[in-house]
Amino acid sequence: MKQKNELRMEDTGAHWNISDTLPEQPDSIQVRPSVVQLEAELARARRRHDIKKSILSTVRILIVIAAVVTLALTLWLPVLQVQRGSMAPTLRDGDVILFLITGSIERGDIIAFYHGSQILIKRVAAISGDWIDIDDDGFVWLNNQALIEPYVDGQTSSGHTIELPCQIHDNQFFVLGDHRQTSLDSRSAEIGMVHSGQVIGKALFRIWPLDKIGVL
Repeated sequence: MKQKNELRMEDTGAHWNISDTLPEQPDSIQVRPSVVQLEAELARARRRHDIKKSILSTVRILIVIAAVVTLALTLWLPVLQVQRGSMAPTLRDGDVILFLITGSIERGDIIAFYHGSQILIKRVAAISGDWIDIDDDGFVWLNNQALIEPYVDGQTSSGHTIELPCQIHDNQFFVLGDHRQTSLDSRSAEIGMVHSGQVIGKALFRIWPLDKIGVL
């Protein structure tokens, strides 16, 4: 009797598997991010945004500063490089000099000025109202007194092409290079007197080379 009540798989022809009775499981289990994780991610995103904003703000400030410095250098403090040897030994080729744009020019000042399309750098020997002369021995005379010029390299040539002695007119300067043998300056009619309107500025500070940095 017991055998009659049993249902055998062979009798029905059905095949039963345990997997048929269980729901399908996904290949991987997806876990939803927690609130703490979301807040941490938002905080990181805000930090990245703040860093980017700070960098952009810094770049804008640097651009403004560079523009202001460039404008200041152009209007008040032009920077020029010495390209000739006429001011040796005071200034050498390649020296970079900071000039000050000013209307106050005194005897002994080193000035930069326009001569045609060129920029020349020379030392002021005489200003408006002064009398200047150069004798046959190469001494420069200012208002009947011999100039003491410890900065001069070589003797001042008396082979000038302007008429000396002469008086300097208003708003004019008589300029000489420190290297007197090679300097083309006010001794030559080609340069002559320098008008105040030609002046760029007077030498203030040497910024290159590094071992020569200092006030002029």
